[in-house]
Amino acid sequence: MRKIKIAIVGGGVAGATSAIYLAKLGLDVTIFERESSLVSGPPFCHLHAGGNLYREISDEQCIKLLKQSIDFLKFYPFVVDYRPTVIALPSTDKQSPKQLLLRLKLLTKEYERLIEKDSSNQVLGEPREYFRLYSREDLERLKSKNVPTKPKDSDEWMVAVSQNLDFETVQFPLILVQEYGLNLFRLASGATLILENMKNVTLKRDTEVTNIQREEEGWLVGYNNKQESFDYLINSAGFRTGKIDDMLGVPCKRMVEFKAAYVSHWKSKEQTPFPEIIFHGERGTPQGMGQFTPYPNGYFQLHGMTNSITLYDDGLVVNTSFSCQPKLKKKFIEKIEKSWSQEEIEERTKLAIEHLSRFIPNFSEATVGSKPLFGAQQIPGDDPTLRVAEVSFPTRAYARCEIVKVSSVVDMVKAIKNNLIELEYIENVEENISFSSELLEEQIDSLAQMICRQRDYPSSLGCLNINIS
Repeated sequence: MRKIKIAIVGGGVAGATSAIYLAKLGLDVTIFERESSLVSGPPFCHLHAGGNLYREISDEQCIKLLKQSIDFLKFYPFVVDYRPTVIALPSTDKQSPKQLLLRLKLLTKEYERLIEKDSSNQVLGEPREYFRLYSREDLERLKSKNVPTKPKDSDEWMVAVSQNLDFETVQFPLILVQEYGLNLFRLASGATLILENMKNVTLKRDTEVTNIQREEEGWLVGYNNKQESFDYLINSAGFRTGKIDDMLGVPCKRMVEFKAAYVSHWKSKEQTPFPEIIFHGERGTPQGMGQFTPYPNGYFQLHGMTNSITLYDDGLVVNTSFSCQPKLKKKFIEKIEKSWSQEEIEERTKLAIEHLSRFIPNFSEATVGSKPLFGAQQIPGDDPTLRVAEVSFPTRAYARCEIVKVSSVVDMVKAIKNNLIELEYIENVEENISFSSELLEEQIDSLAQMICRQRDYPSSLGCLNINIS
């Protein structure tokens, strides 16, 4: 078989992963990325190992997220921050923690089944430790303990929670689940290091694709007043995916949502290791879910799923019958392409701090840590609560990446491989793709911190709380 040429439009998580995977299979790959560095799209910070953060999604989506999260962790081990997540229901919430237990037990059984099928799937700890319940009495007992520098078990992770949480604001038991952190900047770093060292990969950064035309045997891609022919096209343009669809004239149905997460600094807790803490709540209301995500040196990424914090009243848009590209308002495009106003950074970050301080009173001391992490997320179809989506193939030799959560990216690229096999572009070969031996931790860490600084974020956001690699 002749070696085919792959064009990938967009170097985010989907594009970078596609390039790595397909180049490992021996294909010639070119990535077109309009930004100066890879993986610069919407923020992500956790693995979604079972979808425990989303009460509203189905059990089927949760089971799929569990399997996808395991595959993602095996594919990108250097991205994972091995700290657990604590799930709390506010005392005012209509549901009770007991209603979450059926799903957690279901996920534990599924995790056991996956390990029985393949022992390498045991990446979330022992199945019996997948989740653990903490009563108020348990937390009272832990309150007197010294906060460990590097927590080694569930109890040690809960010490900081016990000493800072207002017990009157939540229902018991709390749930600690092995849903780990993911580091966006380390993924950008590691993916860049891998791709720059692959001889069959061409990285075209600061390059915008302006036109694509169908050729008899593939696609003619126009960029920077140049044209180049390719056999297969992967659209991983993120929230701009619809622009590529419009060039090709293929059918579509999608939404785009602008979101932001806020970076805070809690100076008095610079040496305190926290788990991530999720306070459930109804999306879009003043009681929307609160998310408290720790980084080293006292930095915390915050979400508040309200229209005055993470969400925006007019931040969700749909495509029209005239265009596949949902049209965000100018104010959102300016944030993405230019900058935020300092006034809005201060206002929304302080609102996020207040949102979490309802449960962690001393967190009101926190200050603005940097500009927000932000971006626009595409959601295929018409269900804004969709969390599991991978890829579609609207026309021959064209893959449209549609991931909503980064955990889905390995399933996505395996589906693209299967499409290439169906088209007889490649043979059906078993791949064994691993990068743990290719990258040095010092390289990943150094470049991740550099990327933070280049994007005007604290370098601590490129570091792990806990690294067991």
